[in-house]
Amino acid sequence: MSASQELENAAKVYASDAIRMDNQGQKGRAITLYQKAIESLLQLVQLYPDYKLNNTYVQRAMAYQERIKILQGAVSASEMRAEANNDATGGAATMESDGAAKSNDSEIIVTEHPTVNWDQVVGLDIAKKAIKEAIVYPVQRPDLFPLGWPRGILLFGPPGCGKTLLAAAVATEIDANFYSIDASSIMSKWLGEAEQNVAKLFSTTRRVANEGKTAIVFVDELDSLMSKSVSNEVGGEIRVKNQFLKEMDGFTDKGKNLHIYVIGATNKPWDLDWAFIRRFQKRILVQLPDIATRHNMLKHYSNSLTLSSDVDLNELSRLAKDFSGSDIRDVCQSAQLNLIGEFFESGKANDREAKPRPLTMADFRRVFDERKPSVSLDQLSEYDRWFEAFKAL
Repeated sequence: MSASQELENAAKVYASDAIRMDNQGQKGRAITLYQKAIESLLQLVQLYPDYKLNNTYVQRAMAYQERIKILQGAVSASEMRAEANNDATGGAATMESDGAAKSNDSEIIVTEHPTVNWDQVVGLDIAKKAIKEAIVYPVQRPDLFPLGWPRGILLFGPPGCGKTLLAAAVATEIDANFYSIDASSIMSKWLGEAEQNVAKLFSTTRRVANEGKTAIVFVDELDSLMSKSVSNEVGGEIRVKNQFLKEMDGFTDKGKNLHIYVIGATNKPWDLDWAFIRRFQKRILVQLPDIATRHNMLKHYSNSLTLSSDVDLNELSRLAKDFSGSDIRDVCQSAQLNLIGEFFESGKANDREAKPRPLTMADFRRVFDERKPSVSLDQLSEYDRWFEAFKAL
């Protein structure tokens, strides 16, 4: 076993036991085990400074450190010493026997019930049409699809353009069980068990589908999980990728009409392994909003704001050229935040009856002067090139 695998396994065991001790109220032992998990994770980061999951490991270590702080405020020094002595006598045997205990499936597989509907996904008509054809219509009338239907849908494009919203909206439309995961949760929620996590996830979706319910697995940051780069493997990426391929092939086999769909979202489609690209029969570019869509977005996001009569949404739509949907939302939010800050600084907020003035065109222009689009022209060109090479609407 390599040094990296030993550290991963150690971190997994320490973290699993720490959580178990935490849940049992044995705070002193939990603190000790959390500290050992942190040490193993940080050693792993130091050994492999260029590894792509290092951010995840650091975040996990920080989360354990925060939990330690909370526990330290709830346990006395004498309790910690008593539990440490207990560790020295019987704790080691307990850890060895229970360290291999599997994590609860519910901690890995989270079912969400989105409330996003199509009306909240402003624009993106081409993407919405492609998703309806691939998922909504087959669910409503499977008898009309003698050749089957796509089970893998890849949404790619600049960040903040609505990929997650699209996936949530289709789940709402067909009342599907929605399993939202990301690469970090699969790869390091329980270190060393990544491929088992994938198997558990798809086992759950098959059970749901066999009961007559539609299941949608939404994988965000797909490129982190299914990248072409597999050299210097530390966290079991090859095993996870192979497990994912196996699971996707399992429910797309001819003759199986289970309503299980995998929707992948990525900002870097060019990093995806070809084996996965071809398993996503629909490959949809989620583009920056055009001027009409920007107008509708500004109207939607400013609907709850008080606007002055001089606010011209057409002019704001022009100023928002090359802005993503999330950029436009941030513009509206920033304008309102600036206004509220001005209101509080004036001292008027002390009067419960007082209200801020309406937002003016000047407020919005000020925000546009201070903000730039989050997506560069070079990035847009890369998306267009990849789309031309691999598009499948």
